[in-house]
Amino acid sequence: MSSTALQYESELAKPLLQEIMERSGQNLLACYQCRRCAAGCPVGDETEGVTPDRLIRMILLGDTKEALNNLLVWKCVACYTCGTRCPNNIQTARINETLKHMSKEAHAEPLLPKVASFHGAFMKAASHFGRFNEVEFMGIYEMENTAHELKRGRWKAIFDEMRTTARLGLSMMKIRRMHFRLEKVKKLSEVKSLYKKSTERKVTGC
Repeated sequence: MSSTALQYESELAKPLLQEIMERSGQNLLACYQCRRCAAGCPVGDETEGVTPDRLIRMILLGDTKEALNNLLVWKCVACYTCGTRCPNNIQTARINETLKHMSKEAHAEPLLPKVASFHGAFMKAASHFGRFNEVEFMGIYEMENTAHELKRGRWKAIFDEMRTTARLGLSMMKIRRMHFRLEKVKKLSEVKSLYKKSTERKVTGC
């Protein structure tokens, strides 16, 4: 996981920094390590020492491997507390979103496969109709999670996950939180265009 001392990789630092800043829309150079983000991060105690300020430091130093392979990226709940506390309005949640995409593009194994499956399923479900539908999402999630577990021959894990999801679905139906009707927004083509643009990899000049 995260190393004790961060190492500076001069050949990787600038390209990595520029790509993440362009794709996330965040100015990481404005970070002066005040650690206000770390003090407010609700998952900071569960990420093995990788807090938002340390993640930014990894990127600034060009530590690509650690930046893509840490628990903060996968446990971030996108509460935006970090950006609210940051004196320079740096939203680490958007950086984490970018790193998720980069990790997927690099075909890296996610530290938390279920979170990766959940994330992918949510994005796909929301992009199809412009509105989130629980039934579609749960179907996509189960397929992605099952495919991941099948590669490892973990049949019991597949069964346990499906049973848990089925129970959740029934509970949601009882309180009328499961919607079977697929509703779509007006001008869906614009939503699809925005989604496509957000997932395209930007190529820097470095």
